[in-house]
Amino acid sequence: MQIWLIIAIGVLAAVCGVVATLIAQRKMANTRAKQILADAEREAEDLKRNKILEGREEALQITTDAEKQATQRMAKVQSAESRQKQRELQLNQQQSENARARNEIDGARQALEAQASVLETRSAELEHMHRQAIEQLEHISGLSSQEAKEKLVESLKDEAKTAAASYINDIMDEAKMTANKEAKRIVVQSIQRVATETAIENSVTVFHIDSDEIKGRIIGREGRNIRALEAATGIEIIVDDTPEAIVLSGFDPVRREIARLALHQLVADGRIHPARIEEVVAKVRRQIEEEIIETGKRTAIDLGIHGLHPDLIRMVGKMKYRSSYGQNLLQHSRETANLCAIMAAELGLNPKKARRAGLLHDIGKVPDEEPELPHALLGMKLAEKYKEKPEICNAIGAHHDEIEQTSLLAPIVQVCDAISGARPGARREIVEAYIKRLNDLEQLALSYPGVVKTYAIQAGRELRVIVGADKIDDVETERLSSEIARRIQDEMTYPGQVKITVIRETRSVAFAK
Repeated sequence: MQIWLIIAIGVLAAVCGVVATLIAQRKMANTRAKQILADAEREAEDLKRNKILEGREEALQITTDAEKQATQRMAKVQSAESRQKQRELQLNQQQSENARARNEIDGARQALEAQASVLETRSAELEHMHRQAIEQLEHISGLSSQEAKEKLVESLKDEAKTAAASYINDIMDEAKMTANKEAKRIVVQSIQRVATETAIENSVTVFHIDSDEIKGRIIGREGRNIRALEAATGIEIIVDDTPEAIVLSGFDPVRREIARLALHQLVADGRIHPARIEEVVAKVRRQIEEEIIETGKRTAIDLGIHGLHPDLIRMVGKMKYRSSYGQNLLQHSRETANLCAIMAAELGLNPKKARRAGLLHDIGKVPDEEPELPHALLGMKLAEKYKEKPEICNAIGAHHDEIEQTSLLAPIVQVCDAISGARPGARREIVEAYIKRLNDLEQLALSYPGVVKTYAIQAGRELRVIVGADKIDDVETERLSSEIARRIQDEMTYPGQVKITVIRETRSVAFAK
């Protein structure tokens, strides 16, 4: 029993020794940790004012690695202290300078406030003197200020109306003298500065072949190849006795071009059968679509027009394959765009907007769908759909007077469209319509009493009227030319302008025998 007691006492003593050792180590660790934390807090306080983020990171690093980097951190702390002292000196200098500036500003503000109070006092005095002067004037004149003001306004209105009427008359006289000459100068200069190219297209395309043997291969057994080609392209293919030629007939020039290129590839390749025909036609159709888009982009770039909607660019490209009275639509639109830009620049307007409106004025002729609308209104709706500006939409819709013109661009586009379409060689007419127009001109002039003969010359651009000298005098000839011109304008459709020349002459004939 004593042995177990001794053993227990020994164990208890050992345990007490271990606990005492642990308590002592814990106290030492706490003391050491407190000392380290105190050092870290002092260092963090020194760096806190301008290096908050860096100080926090260094403080965390000091708490974890204080024993390993104590020497290095002390050097950093010392250098930071020196820099901080320098910055404090600079800040103190700046604060003193700011204080001096604030004092100066306060002094200036006080001086301005004093001046403002003086000005307010003087303004009040002036207002009082002004009221006294008005009261004296009202007393002397016997009129109130409102009555005097009304009389003065009435007198000024009368003077202004008289001066304005005189000024307007002078301007009208001067405008009448110079407007015709200036308009001709601008139009002629615009035309001279535009180089044009013309292209005439028909409703048929002739495809040339090397020999008549190829015709049989194109027709195929029992005509299956030519039927497949017509079904794929929508074009009528006429193979007749014409040597070394096949006629492609169709109203759509894009389809005719697809058929022509497909035939060219099939003949060059030599493999002509229905499956191959469908494959080649599909490939050519994709190529034409790409070419249409590329043509539209190139046209927009050439004219310096940016920001066009992709669908509008495609429509511009499709103009290459359309024609109007034999005039290629794309060339006509480019020509109109250039004319519009030149004329707008001459008139002091924006040439870029004018060029844009001129290019897009006929987009209503090339839509994917064919609604029952005039091309000008359809083009305006398309331009509105693709977010073109209102003045450009109005210029497109009004270039054939189908809506009211609300901007200055509209008459410019209308005039330039007429210039491009009416110039010699731009468009061609059907012979019957051309002859009928000339006959109508001559018959209209012949319907007047006193007219002996009429001649429509220069492709209907001039009408010469010969009257009897014994039936009409010189004064009547002037009236007759004006009356014929007015009737032609009201009753006939014609390109450009028609010059009416009335000739009255007396001839005396004698024979010497």
